[in-house]
Amino acid sequence: MQILTYKRTHTGDPDSSGRFGINDCMGRIRNWNFDAVIGVGGYGSEPRSYGIEGRINWVGLNPTRTPHPQGYGQIVTFESFALFEEKGPLLSELAPLIARRMYEKRARVLFKSYSSMEKAEAEVLLLSLLGNSQSITPTVKARRKCHKLRAVKNCRVAT
Repeated sequence: MQILTYKRTHTGDPDSSGRFGINDCMGRIRNWNFDAVIGVGGYGSEPRSYGIEGRINWVGLNPTRTPHPQGYGQIVTFESFALFEEKGPLLSELAPLIARRMYEKRARVLFKSYSSMEKAEAEVLLLSLLGNSQSITPTVKARRKCHKLRAVKNCRVAT
């Protein structure tokens, strides 16, 4: 599974209907061949002003792409989608390795460069935040991590 994790500076894209790209956010990156997206708030004055700083803002799984009506690339919608914005959990609490990579090492996006443990964290996030979607087949490391993270809501993976 290809998972895109990226830092956001503002709310509004995706919208509450799960349309990613309506304001042309993440431009060409929306065209990458991902199976899931995890949007996290960056750090700084803009994300802080929206209340999303350091939080998991949204997740989407199984994308469908359609042309943007104004010609701004594609609009991506998802079979499974959850929008949290400022009410989202802190990334550092649920996925400390990804948080370290995004914030301390200043990654803007993670896509093909996940370590195996970061990838397991991303899979666990998707499983827990999307209610154990049948579309996610977790790796062995994700299963182990999920069992260690009993505090993560809905994180129950068959062994």
